[in-house]
Amino acid sequence: MERKIKGAVFDMDGLMIDTEKLLVRFWKESAKEYGYNMTEENVFSIRSMSRKYSVPLLKGIFGEEFPFSEVRSRRISLMNDYIDKYGFEVKKGLFELLDYLRNNNYLIAVATATDRERAEHYLKKIDVYKYFDAVICGDMVTNGKPDPDIYITASEKLELLPKECVAFEDSPNGIKSAYSAGCRVIMIPDLTQPDDEIKPLLSGIYESLDKAVDFFERQV
Repeated sequence: MERKIKGAVFDMDGLMIDTEKLLVRFWKESAKEYGYNMTEENVFSIRSMSRKYSVPLLKGIFGEEFPFSEVRSRRISLMNDYIDKYGFEVKKGLFELLDYLRNNNYLIAVATATDRERAEHYLKKIDVYKYFDAVICGDMVTNGKPDPDIYITASEKLELLPKECVAFEDSPNGIKSAYSAGCRVIMIPDLTQPDDEIKPLLSGIYESLDKAVDFFERQV
């Protein structure tokens, strides 16, 4: 019997690499330099979110004068300096899951809000770029997460329908994006657990990526 799930699409930050905690740290530090007290909750609200939504959201919190572009640029600079010096950790179970998917002939893609240059650099840095049949980045689609465009595009690049793909995400905005595209969605929680709004959108919740092999085994 032909299996219904034929592809897997991965978010990157907080899902494959342990960078979400760095995003929180350096958004807060950058905002503080500009005189704004940004909280963890403020940063959580914009995880994986495109500028189309994150700019008005933060201006709604801090006022129309909030210098989003400047704060974001400074955050990127601080974070890049830190990563260049200290690197970052790979999330538990990533290689085990990627090996399983490749060995069982699933097509694999990335759908990340990060721009293409940095995404490719990070994926090559941890030696996983070679696993992916397609890499779709935030600057390659008109409407970023939580809109569905990036997951629709990733599915198209794999020559699959969204319903034939499983999306792996850690953030609510990414989950909403994948679900609205028509993908099955698995959450690997990172900084936050799924709330009552997110739980109904999920086909599975696993503590680490390697545990998600169980989902595919049950599809066979």
